[in-house]
Amino acid sequence: MTTRTEQDSLGEMQVPEDAYYGAQTQRAVENFPISGQPMPPAFIKALARIKKYAAQVNLELGGLDSKRAEAIRQAAEEVIRGAHLEQFPVDVFQTGSGTSSNMNMNEVLAGRANEILGGPRGGRKPVHPNDHVNQGQSSNDSVPTAIHLAALLEMEQKLKPALRGLWQSLAQKAEAFQGVVKTGRTHLQDAVPLSMGQVFSGYARQIQLGMVRIEAAQQGLYELPLGGTAVGTGINAEPGFAAKVIAGLAKETGMPLIEASNHFEAQAGKDACVMASGALKAIAVSLHKIANDIRFLASGPRFGLGELILPTVQPGSSIMPGKVNPVICEAVIQASAQVMANDAAVMLGGAGGYFELNTMMPLIARNLLESIGLLAASAKTLAERCVDGLKVDEERARSTVEGNLSLATFLAPAIGYDKAAALAHEAHQTGRNVRELALEKNLLPEDELERLLSNLTGEA
Repeated sequence: MTTRTEQDSLGEMQVPEDAYYGAQTQRAVENFPISGQPMPPAFIKALARIKKYAAQVNLELGGLDSKRAEAIRQAAEEVIRGAHLEQFPVDVFQTGSGTSSNMNMNEVLAGRANEILGGPRGGRKPVHPNDHVNQGQSSNDSVPTAIHLAALLEMEQKLKPALRGLWQSLAQKAEAFQGVVKTGRTHLQDAVPLSMGQVFSGYARQIQLGMVRIEAAQQGLYELPLGGTAVGTGINAEPGFAAKVIAGLAKETGMPLIEASNHFEAQAGKDACVMASGALKAIAVSLHKIANDIRFLASGPRFGLGELILPTVQPGSSIMPGKVNPVICEAVIQASAQVMANDAAVMLGGAGGYFELNTMMPLIARNLLESIGLLAASAKTLAERCVDGLKVDEERARSTVEGNLSLATFLAPAIGYDKAAALAHEAHQTGRNVRELALEKNLLPEDELERLLSNLTGEA
């Protein structure tokens, strides 16, 4: 591999000839061979957005000339569109402030800007990564700002549309399955009947509430730490710099972004990220419950519950011909488990704020953004490849109802709890159903018995 010589404040480094980045990035590549995972593309693109508007505002404030500012803006736009992502090789597990990734961005944008201005790729002239690209910023405020921005954009563009789609799919099934009576189950034991539509209405409401929780979590992420620079005091940032950059970001994204009301909190604490991760965890729990219920209700098909019929998406076994497994549900359950694990990492990352700075920000970024992506893909897949194709076996669902011992519950208001319990026990011991046994014992007139058992689900 051919290399060229680049320099930083510590001296010279050899970097790949085709790299836009410089010495600091190469040091980070060599210093952190931990996971082989670079920072998420969503984070990289969000950081590039910040640099784009920083250059524009620095031009307005007189800190940059038009040629440098325009070259930085053009380079940043390329990264935002998804170009040059291979130029960001720094491992997630790096310096806790994310300084290595911030400098990676500064060097790439400077290196590309210098090429745009007619010079060789890379270098520090005429555009300098620190003096020009990073002007008015610190890693300590730009990195957490990028985390907030990336999370918000991923929620808006991916997660919320996917959740809306799943909610609609579940709500449609709730309507379609209305009136299909089935046995309820609590504690994994038979309980009073309800309709399959009522079951799915509960699932739909879980997802709807998940969307509400995301909206609540976004409120904290709208506050951006940019403007605090090193420790929250705003040293070396021109007055109004952060407000103008954030205004540009808000206009471009259509989101109500604002400068943090207290920069010391915004840089030392990551509570907004922890809260957002908690909302994601709650959605993961909902998805786990829904997917798990569906696969159990579809178990069998002959010797399980068999009340639901899953769409056939692939063969289920390499050795048992004709077997079809609940593969979509299982994939969603595994993804949900990963989101729950990610939340633990974000929680520990949020606790990694010591004095004036959190030093686990790359970890928070990686896990928060992965969770958003996993939930978005899981919700979309569950809706399109499972829920939309679900059918209910009405005969199977209803077949369990007449023999359900819990039908005695409907008679309890008329005959009392003790008599109803004795009736259920006798029905169980004799293998008979509650209705015929109640008639035989003349516990109630037949018309009264039919009235009490006429609407088992409470649906109109």
